[in-house]
Amino acid sequence: MKEIFENNFEKYENPEKYDEIYGNYQDDLLYLIEYVSGIEKPIIELACGTGRLTIPMAKRGLNMVGIDLHAGMLSRAKQKATHEQLNIIFEQQDCTELDLAYKSPLIFMTGNSFQHFLTNESQNALLHSVKKHLLPNGQFIFDTRNPNLAELSVYGEFEESHLNNDNQTVFEKHFEEYNHVTQILYCVTQTEISENEQLIHTESDSISLRFVYPMELHRLLDSHGFELINLYGSWKKDTFIKDSISMIVHCRLK
Repeated sequence: MKEIFENNFEKYENPEKYDEIYGNYQDDLLYLIEYVSGIEKPIIELACGTGRLTIPMAKRGLNMVGIDLHAGMLSRAKQKATHEQLNIIFEQQDCTELDLAYKSPLIFMTGNSFQHFLTNESQNALLHSVKKHLLPNGQFIFDTRNPNLAELSVYGEFEESHLNNDNQTVFEKHFEEYNHVTQILYCVTQTEISENEQLIHTESDSISLRFVYPMELHRLLDSHGFELINLYGSWKKDTFIKDSISMIVHCRLK
């Protein structure tokens, strides 16, 4: 299934930009820290990216393993870990075909990475792969956007702008199209970067994201031998309601 994911990597071609946008986000980190106290065995992060979570957790003395399919993101993570003098295992593997020499009491995957698994087959393969690498009663924590029908229109567009770390103006125009049959949202972003009101760079990227509905998610977990511990509407443990932006899924092996 490697080809499916590699064709959906445009958003991650610039690891430094990824860190600039998401590097300071900590809600998921704070949630995870609550559940890792006393764990000495390796903790596995899937789709670890540039190590945004793997590295600060390792700095807390945890035995961390980071898995990602994107070579550039992993390279950035390794550089950052080396700079921090941290001994973290980073491996380039397909999360649907994990082949690790050990099992873990806890596997997690954040950043809505679950939405990259676009087909029923890839979702099944992911959960099978996770289950194979969990210890008895092991836990799996992940997030995915809640499919709010009011927002998932057939076609939509919006604009936004911000200043980057170089004090340049970044203007983004987003185009989105949702397929109600496949439950996949196709997104295109056109970016213009200006400095002193002069356009200096343009780029475009796209991504496809699969949405899963709550009852569909319950059935999926149950069919793979997981029981749901909690389903939250945010990493801050807000109650999940129909208008929640996210589904924070905390489950364990039965």
